[in-house]
Amino acid sequence: MALLCGTPVFADEATDITKLMRAGQLPVALAKVDAALSQRPRDAQMRFLKGLILSEQNKTNDAIAVFTKLTEDFPDLPEPYNNLAVLYASSGQYDRARVALESAIRTNPTYATAHENLGDIYAKLASQAYDKALQLDSGNVGAKSKLTMVRTLIGNPGSATAKAAAAPAATPSAPVSTPAVSAPVQVAALQPKPAAAAPAVANPPVKAPTAAPLQVAAAKPAPVPPPLLSRPDPVKPEVKPAAKPEVKAPPKVDTDEVLKAVEVWAKAWSNKDVKTYLSMYGSNFQPPKGESLRSWSEERRTRIEGKGRINVKVEAPQVTMDGNAATVKFRQIYVSDRLSSNSRKTLVMEKQGSKWQIKQEHTGS
Repeated sequence: MALLCGTPVFADEATDITKLMRAGQLPVALAKVDAALSQRPRDAQMRFLKGLILSEQNKTNDAIAVFTKLTEDFPDLPEPYNNLAVLYASSGQYDRARVALESAIRTNPTYATAHENLGDIYAKLASQAYDKALQLDSGNVGAKSKLTMVRTLIGNPGSATAKAAAAPAATPSAPVSTPAVSAPVQVAALQPKPAAAAPAVANPPVKAPTAAPLQVAAAKPAPVPPPLLSRPDPVKPEVKPAAKPEVKAPPKVDTDEVLKAVEVWAKAWSNKDVKTYLSMYGSNFQPPKGESLRSWSEERRTRIEGKGRINVKVEAPQVTMDGNAATVKFRQIYVSDRLSSNSRKTLVMEKQGSKWQIKQEHTGS
C-alpha cells in the first residue's frame, strides 16, 4: 500500500492543532487529532501529535503505545524512537530508553539529539553501577570520585536527559521559523514516505529553546537481578591423576608477617609518616631508575611531605614465598589532592633479622 503524502490542507490542520497545544487546550487538540485520524488512520504526523498531547497530559502509557506503533509502521522515522526513549527514561526504564535511542541512531546516524540523549542514558546507568559498587564496598575511593563526576554531569541542566517528551511537532509542509513550545528533541515534521522516492520528513528538525526536566536524577536505582544459576557440568568418570610430588605451602605465619609489613608501609605513606615509610625499605633496596638510595630517599621525602593529603589502599594482595624472600602483588589505589591512580604493584621483600623490608618495587606488573 502506498503511504500518503502531506498536502497544504493537512498542513493547515496540523498548524491549528499545534496552536491549540501551545494555548494549553489539550482536550480540544486531541479531539481534532482523533477526528483527522478517523479519516486518515495512517497519517504519521497526526499520530505523532497525538503522542505528544498524551505526553503533555501525563498519560505516559498511552503515549508509549502511540510512539511504539509509529516505530512499527514507519521504522525509517527516528523521532518516534527518540520520544519513546524519553518517556522510558522519565519512568526509570533506562535499558529500554537505550535500545530506543540506538534504533533512532541506526535510522539516522546524523541525529545529534539522539546521540546526546544516549550519552546521558549511559551516564545514568554508570551512576547506578557506581552506586551499587559503593553499597558493596563503601571504602572504594575510585567509585566515589567517579560517582560524583557522573552525578555532576547528569545534574547539568543542559544535558539531554533533562529534556521531556511533551511538545508538538512542526507542521508537515509549512516551515516553522520560531518554535513556540518546548520540545523533547529536534522534532521534524513527521511525514511517511510515498511510493516514490520522496523523503519521509518534509522539514528539517526544529529544536525548541527550552525543555522540561526528565527528573532522571531523582529516579530510584534499578533493582539488581539475582545472579543466574550456572548449568552444572555433566558427571564424568573419575580418573585418578598420576602421583605428583607434594608441594608444601609456605608457613602461614610468614605470609601474615609479610602482609602486615605491607600494611605498615601503606599506612605510613597515607599518614605522611616519612620516617616509618622509608624504614620499610632495606639497605639493599634497588631504586627503579638506578639512582642512589640516598637521592631516591630525599626525592620521596619531598614528594610525600609536599602533598596536602594522601590515601593509599592495598587490594587483593597475593604473596609468593621463597625462603627468606617474598613477592607481593596487589592493586594499589592511590588518591591525593593532586592525583588519583589505580594500578598493579609488585613488592619484592626480604627478611632481614626479624623484619620484612622492601628490596625492589615495580608498578604495572
